[in-house]
Amino acid sequence: MTDTSAGRVPARPTRAAAPGRAARRARRTALLEWIAVHALGVAAALFFVLPFVFVVLTSLMTDQQALTRDLVPSTWQWSNYRAVFDTPGFLTWWRNTLLYAGLGTVLTVVSSVPVAYALAKFRFRGRHLSLMLVISMMMLPPQVIIIPMYLFWAKELGLSGTLWPLIVPMAFGDAFSIFLLRQFLMTIPDEYLDAARVDGCGELRVLLRIVLPMARPGIAAVALFQFFYAWNDYFGPQIYASENPGAWTLSYGLESFKGAHHTDWNLTMAATVLVMAPVIVVFFFAQRAFVEGVTLTGVKG
Repeated sequence: MTDTSAGRVPARPTRAAAPGRAARRARRTALLEWIAVHALGVAAALFFVLPFVFVVLTSLMTDQQALTRDLVPSTWQWSNYRAVFDTPGFLTWWRNTLLYAGLGTVLTVVSSVPVAYALAKFRFRGRHLSLMLVISMMMLPPQVIIIPMYLFWAKELGLSGTLWPLIVPMAFGDAFSIFLLRQFLMTIPDEYLDAARVDGCGELRVLLRIVLPMARPGIAAVALFQFFYAWNDYFGPQIYASENPGAWTLSYGLESFKGAHHTDWNLTMAATVLVMAPVIVVFFFAQRAFVEGVTLTGVKG
Protein backbone atom coordinates (compact mmCIF):
# COMPACT_ATOMS: atom_id res chain seq x y z
CA MET A 1 0.00 0.00 0.00
CA THR A 2 1.20 3.47 -0.76
CA ASP A 3 1.09 6.30 1.71
CA THR A 4 -1.04 8.98 0.10
CA SER A 5 -0.85 11.36 3.06
CA ALA A 6 2.54 12.68 1.93
CA GLY A 7 1.09 14.12 -1.19
CA ARG A 8 -1.80 15.84 0.40
CA VAL A 9 -1.92 19.62 0.30
CA PRO A 10 -2.42 21.17 3.78
CA ALA A 11 -5.90 22.39 4.21
CA ARG A 12 -6.27 26.13 4.30
CA PRO A 13 -7.90 27.65 7.36
CA THR A 14 -11.53 28.33 6.94
CA ARG A 15 -12.85 31.85 6.82
CA ALA A 16 -14.42 31.43 10.25
CA ALA A 17 -11.00 30.78 11.84
CA ALA A 18 -9.52 34.17 10.85
CA PRO A 19 -12.15 36.24 12.66
CA GLY A 20 -11.68 33.97 15.69
CA ARG A 21 -7.96 34.73 15.84
CA ALA A 22 -8.64 38.43 15.34
CA ALA A 23 -11.11 38.37 18.22
CA ARG A 24 -8.57 36.65 20.46
CA ARG A 25 -5.92 39.21 19.52
CA ALA A 26 -8.37 42.02 20.24
CA ARG A 27 -9.16 40.54 23.65
CA ARG A 28 -5.47 40.18 24.46
CA THR A 29 -4.82 43.76 23.36
CA ALA A 30 -7.72 45.04 25.44
CA LEU A 31 -6.48 43.06 28.45
CA LEU A 32 -2.95 44.45 28.09
CA GLU A 33 -4.32 47.98 27.76
CA TRP A 34 -6.46 47.46 30.87
CA ILE A 35 -3.46 46.21 32.84
CA ALA A 36 -1.25 49.07 31.64
CA VAL A 37 -3.82 51.77 32.42
CA HIS A 38 -4.56 50.42 35.88
CA ALA A 39 -0.86 49.92 36.63
CA LEU A 40 -0.17 53.54 35.72
CA GLY A 41 -3.16 54.62 37.81
CA VAL A 42 -1.90 52.70 40.85
CA ALA A 43 1.61 54.11 40.36
CA ALA A 44 0.26 57.66 40.13
CA ALA A 45 -1.91 57.13 43.21
CA LEU A 46 1.07 55.86 45.20
CA PHE A 47 3.16 58.78 43.96
CA PHE A 48 0.66 61.26 45.44
CA VAL A 49 -0.48 59.29 48.50
CA LEU A 50 2.84 58.07 49.90
CA PRO A 51 4.15 61.57 50.81
CA PHE A 52 0.92 62.24 52.72
CA VAL A 53 1.23 58.89 54.51
CA PHE A 54 4.83 59.76 55.40
CA VAL A 55 3.74 63.11 56.86
CA VAL A 56 0.98 61.49 58.93
CA LEU A 57 3.26 58.74 60.28
CA THR A 58 6.03 61.21 61.12
CA SER A 59 3.54 63.41 62.96
CA LEU A 60 2.86 60.51 65.34
CA MET A 61 6.52 59.83 66.20
CA THR A 62 8.61 61.07 69.08
CA ASP A 63 11.07 63.88 68.49
CA GLN A 64 14.00 61.44 68.51
CA GLN A 65 12.40 58.83 66.24
CA ALA A 66 11.45 61.50 63.68
CA LEU A 67 15.17 61.96 63.02
CA THR A 68 15.69 58.28 62.20
CA ARG A 69 14.86 56.23 59.11
CA ASP A 70 11.92 54.52 60.80
CA LEU A 71 8.73 54.60 58.77
CA VAL A 72 6.27 53.45 61.45
CA PRO A 73 6.05 55.06 64.91
CA SER A 74 7.22 52.83 67.74
CA THR A 75 4.70 54.55 70.02
CA TRP A 76 1.82 56.56 68.60
CA GLN A 77 2.24 60.10 69.92
CA TRP A 78 -1.24 61.59 69.52
CA SER A 79 -0.17 64.24 72.01
CA ASN A 80 1.78 65.92 69.20
CA TYR A 81 -1.46 67.35 67.84
CA ARG A 82 -2.38 68.68 71.25
CA ALA A 83 1.05 70.30 71.48
CA VAL A 84 0.46 71.99 68.13
CA PHE A 85 -2.89 73.39 69.27
CA ASP A 86 -1.21 74.63 72.45
CA THR A 87 1.40 76.51 70.42
CA PRO A 88 0.99 80.26 71.10
CA GLY A 89 -0.83 81.87 68.20
CA PHE A 90 -1.84 78.68 66.36
CA LEU A 91 -5.58 79.25 66.77
CA THR A 92 -5.08 82.88 65.74
CA TRP A 93 -3.31 81.74 62.59
CA TRP A 94 -6.22 79.41 61.90
CA ARG A 95 -8.70 82.27 62.26
CA ASN A 96 -6.62 84.53 60.02
CA THR A 97 -6.42 81.84 57.36
CA LEU A 98 -10.18 81.32 57.42
CA LEU A 99 -10.70 85.08 57.09
CA TYR A 100 -8.23 85.37 54.24
CA ALA A 101 -9.47 82.32 52.33
CA GLY A 102 -13.20 82.69 53.05
CA LEU A 103 -13.63 86.43 52.57
CA GLY A 104 -11.20 86.47 49.67
CA THR A 105 -13.13 83.72 47.89
CA VAL A 106 -16.46 85.51 48.30
CA LEU A 107 -15.04 88.80 47.03
CA THR A 108 -13.36 87.12 44.07
CA VAL A 109 -16.53 85.34 42.95
CA VAL A 110 -18.79 88.38 43.42
CA SER A 111 -16.45 90.66 41.49
CA SER A 112 -15.45 88.23 38.74
CA VAL A 113 -18.89 86.93 37.71
CA PRO A 114 -20.23 90.23 36.24
CA VAL A 115 -17.01 90.84 34.30
CA ALA A 116 -16.99 87.30 32.92
CA TYR A 117 -20.68 87.61 31.99
CA ALA A 118 -20.02 90.83 30.08
CA LEU A 119 -17.07 89.33 28.20
CA ALA A 120 -19.01 86.16 27.35
CA LYS A 121 -22.45 87.49 26.38
CA PHE A 122 -22.20 91.18 25.53
CA ARG A 123 -21.21 92.43 22.09
CA PHE A 124 -19.45 95.77 22.46
CA ARG A 125 -16.55 97.55 20.87
CA GLY A 126 -13.29 96.60 22.56
CA ARG A 127 -14.56 93.25 23.87
CA HIS A 128 -11.69 91.27 22.38
CA LEU A 129 -9.18 93.87 23.55
CA SER A 130 -10.60 93.58 27.07
CA LEU A 131 -10.27 89.80 26.93
CA MET A 132 -6.66 90.09 25.78
CA LEU A 133 -6.01 92.46 28.68
CA VAL A 134 -7.38 89.87 31.11
CA ILE A 135 -5.21 87.16 29.56
CA SER A 136 -2.14 89.39 29.72
CA MET A 137 -2.77 89.96 33.43
CA MET A 138 -2.75 86.18 33.89
CA MET A 139 0.73 86.01 32.38
CA LEU A 140 2.09 88.77 34.63
CA PRO A 141 4.07 87.25 37.55
CA PRO A 142 3.06 88.59 40.99
CA GLN A 143 6.73 89.26 41.77
CA VAL A 144 6.81 91.93 39.06
CA ILE A 145 4.26 94.18 40.79
CA ILE A 146 4.97 93.28 44.42
CA ILE A 147 7.23 96.31 45.07
CA PRO A 148 4.78 99.02 43.88
CA MET A 149 1.92 97.16 45.56
CA TYR A 150 3.83 96.98 48.84
CA LEU A 151 4.72 100.67 48.68
CA PHE A 152 1.07 101.54 48.07
CA TRP A 153 -0.48 99.36 50.78
CA ALA A 154 2.24 99.59 53.41
CA LYS A 155 3.66 103.07 52.96
CA GLU A 156 0.74 105.06 51.57
CA LEU A 157 -2.15 103.38 53.43
CA GLY A 158 -0.23 102.09 56.44
CA LEU A 159 -1.68 98.56 56.26
CA SER A 160 1.60 96.75 56.79
CA GLY A 161 1.33 93.94 59.34
CA THR A 162 -2.22 93.03 58.28
CA LEU A 163 -3.87 90.78 55.71
CA TRP A 164 -6.02 93.52 54.18
CA PRO A 165 -3.54 94.22 51.35
CA LEU A 166 -4.23 90.63 50.25
CA ILE A 167 -8.00 90.64 50.78
CA VAL A 168 -9.09 94.04 49.44
CA PRO A 169 -7.69 93.60 45.88
CA MET A 170 -9.88 90.52 45.48
CA ALA A 171 -12.91 92.83 45.46
CA PHE A 172 -11.74 94.08 42.04
CA GLY A 173 -11.70 90.68 40.34
CA ASP A 174 -9.08 88.11 39.50
CA ALA A 175 -7.82 87.58 35.95
CA PHE A 176 -7.71 83.78 36.15
CA SER A 177 -11.19 83.60 37.72
CA ILE A 178 -12.62 85.95 35.10
CA PHE A 179 -11.16 83.93 32.25
CA LEU A 180 -12.31 80.59 33.68
CA LEU A 181 -15.84 81.88 34.28
CA ARG A 182 -15.96 83.47 30.85
CA GLN A 183 -15.09 80.14 29.24
CA PHE A 184 -17.85 78.43 31.20
CA LEU A 185 -20.47 81.09 30.43
CA MET A 186 -19.72 80.70 26.73
CA THR A 187 -21.25 77.20 26.97
CA ILE A 188 -24.65 78.59 28.08
CA PRO A 189 -26.93 78.95 25.01
CA ASP A 190 -27.92 82.54 24.23
CA GLU A 191 -31.51 81.41 23.63
CA TYR A 192 -32.12 81.15 27.38
CA LEU A 193 -30.95 84.71 27.89
CA ASP A 194 -32.93 86.04 24.91
CA ALA A 195 -36.09 84.36 26.18
CA ALA A 196 -35.65 86.01 29.58
CA ARG A 197 -35.12 89.41 27.94
CA VAL A 198 -38.27 88.95 25.87
CA ASP A 199 -40.16 88.28 29.10
CA GLY A 200 -39.01 91.66 30.39
CA CYS A 201 -35.96 90.75 32.46
CA GLY A 202 -33.17 93.28 32.67
CA GLU A 203 -29.53 92.28 32.45
CA LEU A 204 -29.11 92.14 36.23
CA ARG A 205 -32.14 89.91 36.57
CA VAL A 206 -30.95 87.71 33.71
CA LEU A 207 -27.62 87.34 35.48
CA LEU A 208 -29.18 86.51 38.85
CA ARG A 209 -32.11 84.36 37.73
CA ILE A 210 -30.79 82.61 34.62
CA VAL A 211 -27.01 82.71 34.43
CA LEU A 212 -26.02 82.09 38.05
CA PRO A 213 -28.11 78.90 38.52
CA MET A 214 -26.72 77.48 35.28
CA ALA A 215 -23.16 78.51 36.11
CA ARG A 216 -22.95 76.82 39.51
CA PRO A 217 -20.30 74.25 38.44
CA GLY A 218 -18.07 76.98 37.01
CA ILE A 219 -18.54 79.19 40.06
CA ALA A 220 -17.76 76.24 42.32
CA ALA A 221 -14.54 75.56 40.41
CA VAL A 222 -13.45 79.20 40.65
CA ALA A 223 -14.34 79.34 44.35
CA LEU A 224 -12.32 76.22 45.10
CA PHE A 225 -9.34 77.44 43.10
CA GLN A 226 -9.36 80.73 44.99
CA PHE A 227 -9.93 79.09 48.38
CA PHE A 228 -7.06 76.65 47.89
CA TYR A 229 -4.77 79.42 46.67
CA ALA A 230 -5.49 81.67 49.66
CA TRP A 231 -5.33 78.81 52.15
CA ASN A 232 -1.87 77.75 50.94
CA ASP A 233 -0.51 81.22 50.20
CA TYR A 234 2.90 81.79 51.75
CA PHE A 235 4.35 84.58 49.66
CA GLY A 236 1.64 87.17 50.38
CA PRO A 237 1.58 86.84 54.19
CA GLN A 238 5.36 86.83 54.22
CA ILE A 239 5.47 90.18 52.42
CA TYR A 240 2.69 92.01 54.26
CA ALA A 241 2.23 90.29 57.65
CA SER A 242 5.63 88.91 58.64
CA GLU A 243 6.27 91.72 61.14
CA ASN A 244 3.07 90.97 63.09
CA PRO A 245 2.67 87.38 64.42
CA GLY A 246 -0.96 88.17 65.19
CA ALA A 247 -1.65 88.44 61.45
CA TRP A 248 0.16 85.29 60.35
CA THR A 249 -1.62 82.54 58.44
CA LEU A 250 -1.16 78.81 58.90
CA SER A 251 1.17 78.41 55.93
CA TYR A 252 3.47 81.14 57.23
CA GLY A 253 3.08 80.09 60.87
CA LEU A 254 4.56 76.68 60.06
CA GLU A 255 7.89 78.47 59.79
CA SER A 256 7.85 79.02 63.56
CA PHE A 257 8.23 75.27 64.20
CA LYS A 258 11.70 75.42 62.63
CA GLY A 259 14.31 76.63 65.10
CA ALA A 260 17.74 78.08 64.42
CA HIS A 261 19.57 74.93 65.59
CA HIS A 262 16.85 72.30 65.91
CA THR A 263 13.56 71.44 64.22
CA ASP A 264 10.81 69.43 65.87
CA TRP A 265 9.88 67.45 62.77
CA ASN A 266 7.12 65.53 64.52
CA LEU A 267 5.37 68.76 65.54
CA THR A 268 6.05 70.30 62.13
CA MET A 269 4.41 67.32 60.40
CA ALA A 270 1.48 67.39 62.85
CA ALA A 271 0.91 71.06 62.05
CA THR A 272 1.19 70.26 58.34
CA VAL A 273 -1.55 67.63 58.67
CA LEU A 274 -3.80 70.14 60.41
CA VAL A 275 -3.17 72.64 57.61
CA MET A 276 -3.93 70.10 54.86
CA ALA A 277 -6.99 68.53 56.50
CA PRO A 278 -9.54 71.33 55.75
CA VAL A 279 -8.47 71.49 52.11
CA ILE A 280 -8.84 67.72 51.70
CA VAL A 281 -12.27 67.76 53.35
CA VAL A 282 -13.50 70.65 51.20
CA PHE A 283 -12.31 69.02 47.99
CA PHE A 284 -13.79 65.66 49.00
CA PHE A 285 -17.29 67.12 49.29
CA ALA A 286 -17.01 69.46 46.29
CA GLN A 287 -14.98 67.39 43.85
CA ARG A 288 -17.92 66.61 41.54
CA ALA A 289 -18.78 70.28 41.01
CA PHE A 290 -15.08 71.11 40.73
CA VAL A 291 -14.37 68.51 38.04
CA GLU A 292 -17.54 69.38 36.12
CA GLY A 293 -16.74 73.07 36.19
CA VAL A 294 -13.15 72.61 35.02
CA THR A 295 -14.24 70.20 32.27
CA LEU A 296 -16.95 72.43 30.84
CA THR A 297 -14.74 75.52 30.72
CA GLY A 298 -12.92 74.00 27.75
CA VAL A 299 -15.99 73.09 25.67
CA LYS A 300 -16.26 76.38 23.82
CA GLY A 301 -13.70 79.11 23.26
